[in-house]
Amino acid sequence: MKDKIFGVLQRVGRSFMLPIAILPVAGLLLGFGSSFTNETTIATYGLQKILGDGTILNALLIIMNKVGSAVFDNLPLIFAVGVAIGMAKKEKEVAALSALIAYFVMNVAINGMLVVNDKITADGQIAKSVLEGTVTSVCGIQSLQMGVFGGIIVGLGVAALHNRFHKIVLPNALSFFGGSRFVPIISTIVYMFVGILMYFVWPVVQNGIYALGGLVTGSGYIGTLIFGIIKRALIPFGLHHVFYMPFWQTAVGGTMEVAGQMVQGGQNIFFAQLADSANVAHFSADATRYFSGEFIFMIFGLPGAALAMYRCAKPEKKKAAGGLLLSAALACMLTGITEPLEFSFLFVAPALFAVQVVLAGAAYMIAHMLNIAVGLTFSGGFLDLFLFGILQGNAKTSWLRIIPVGIIYFILYYVIFTFLIKKFDFKTPGREDDDVETKLYTKADVNARKEAGKDSGAAGSASADLVSEAITDGLGGKKNISDVDCCATRLRITVHDSSRVNDDILKTTGSRGIVKKGQGVQIIYGPQVTVIKSKLEDYLETAPNEYFEGAKNAETDNAGNQSQSDAESTADVQPSASSTQPEKKVLKTAIIYSPVTGIAADLSTAPDEGFAEGMMGEGAVVTPKDPVICAPEDGEVEFIFDTKHAIGFQTDTDLPMLLHIGIDTVKLEGKGFEILVEQGQHVKKGEPLMKIDIPYLTENAPSLCSPILCTEIEDNQRVRLLANGEIKAGEPLFAVETVEE
Repeated sequence: MKDKIFGVLQRVGRSFMLPIAILPVAGLLLGFGSSFTNETTIATYGLQKILGDGTILNALLIIMNKVGSAVFDNLPLIFAVGVAIGMAKKEKEVAALSALIAYFVMNVAINGMLVVNDKITADGQIAKSVLEGTVTSVCGIQSLQMGVFGGIIVGLGVAALHNRFHKIVLPNALSFFGGSRFVPIISTIVYMFVGILMYFVWPVVQNGIYALGGLVTGSGYIGTLIFGIIKRALIPFGLHHVFYMPFWQTAVGGTMEVAGQMVQGGQNIFFAQLADSANVAHFSADATRYFSGEFIFMIFGLPGAALAMYRCAKPEKKKAAGGLLLSAALACMLTGITEPLEFSFLFVAPALFAVQVVLAGAAYMIAHMLNIAVGLTFSGGFLDLFLFGILQGNAKTSWLRIIPVGIIYFILYYVIFTFLIKKFDFKTPGREDDDVETKLYTKADVNARKEAGKDSGAAGSASADLVSEAITDGLGGKKNISDVDCCATRLRITVHDSSRVNDDILKTTGSRGIVKKGQGVQIIYGPQVTVIKSKLEDYLETAPNEYFEGAKNAETDNAGNQSQSDAESTADVQPSASSTQPEKKVLKTAIIYSPVTGIAADLSTAPDEGFAEGMMGEGAVVTPKDPVICAPEDGEVEFIFDTKHAIGFQTDTDLPMLLHIGIDTVKLEGKGFEILVEQGQHVKKGEPLMKIDIPYLTENAPSLCSPILCTEIEDNQRVRLLANGEIKAGEPLFAVETVEE
């Protein structure tokens, strides 16, 4: 459950990044427009002839100001569409349109409830009994003030509906409305009722949000310190966007009346004041407490840490480390992008990151205490400091106070980092062992190994279309293909004329083997087959509907059965578990335990050529006698096939595995299987993964014999069967031995 929540929050955080990405541009437009149309600024710099009333630049800057304001005024709608796009798995454009429709539908439904219940009078006026600020105009619709939360509710909900229904099949009479066309329909219906529900629910939620905002605001400087520490501590997990966004964009971050309008959220308050800066003596430090402190440690503090790492580097590596650290420090100072610096010492020395979290959290509090009120669009670099601090004047922002505090922070970071690096010999850039490359790390390095495992066999290279084209040609052309499907490891094709199938072409696509039975062709690729199937289907949508007239197989005279030469060549590449291995010294052994109680046997006994000949990997088979299928080792659930009959698994010892329950059980479309885990979940050995209906599978599947495979065996690895006959779940099934090369 914890892993599932973490995964969902990561996806939600990533989905926020699309709408958040527009804020820097909008902020720049608003910043320039507001700064250079301000009469005080124009008079101070003597720019009346260039920027004064009636000049072309003045008109352009006024337009820029209004364009920037338009983005901030419509953030809820932008978040609704952006979050839907970010959370949708496929056909994101459909999710975007559905979210747009749902957002309007929800607010119109709320408006209807307000009218029906006399909260809005017949002439469109808000009733006197309505609490001020709770009803506002949303895209011209008088609705409840839900702010960005309203957009997020729509975005998340529509994405869930989209992912659930975008492939729905309706009865023939209604088939036109099936698939992706159904998503805006169901979204409209659902969000009409959501709008009605929000009329009753949101006032309660609103009171809670105001109370939470009051608690944070009322906690003073300590609240700011806690906010800063939590935000920086969440950076490694990628969840900081989920945490800080409500403070920036909703009433959790406070409310304030600006230019006669009630504004919610720290960032929104700042930009509202910026747009009305002529009437603001000093921007609100209570609103900017959630970001002003970033200028202190991003422009000054972290560069001090970079200097400390450079000074502590080995003499022979100082030049390489210096170049890398200088570029990272400049990026941090100018743009506020801290990842190259923070992630470098985070992984090699978590203690340094702990220091960074505390010092950065304190910077937020210090800026609040000093009444520093400098806004930002994305992060606390010099560009934002210049626009929203220096240009606005010290009288409005107190930006000059950042400099002395920043100098102290530079010294603190330098001294503390230098001491800790030398004291504990942390391997910061330039202090690595001689055989380790000097480099800066990013989030990409954290996920590189996992992503490489997912992508390595996914036919996702630049030649993916060529692979799909070759598969199509090998199957005799698009006109010869009747049906495309797949199971956990094989592309299952039905062709019109099996004599047109060309094994030689299919072998060039990276297949591990080919099995032909009548008009059925099975091309074995392994767990990445779902990606290959998806790309093949995309290719077939635009491929010419014709036969491929290339050279045919020399062996196709044998009524469509797999040729002997093909089987022999496959066997040479993928030896079975029982193949004779030369005696070599065993360097390492990994034990794979039986995932189920049943009858164990050699893989070669599997009643399926592809499995028996080791085309999909090496291992053993177990015929279950117990309905519970368990994890064969500690590891992570890599994927769960749509039809639930197979689970991809990665052990903690880096063995990729496939648990394929039964033979040809993909045709049962999930019946007889109950999945007990989630994709991406980490499990312990013996933890239940699924339950099966043994009587149903025995009656409806060709065989209950279940291959338990290691799908990627290296050249210096071999599989040794450890059990034959009765076996209980958790008992050793086979060993994977790493031998001398």
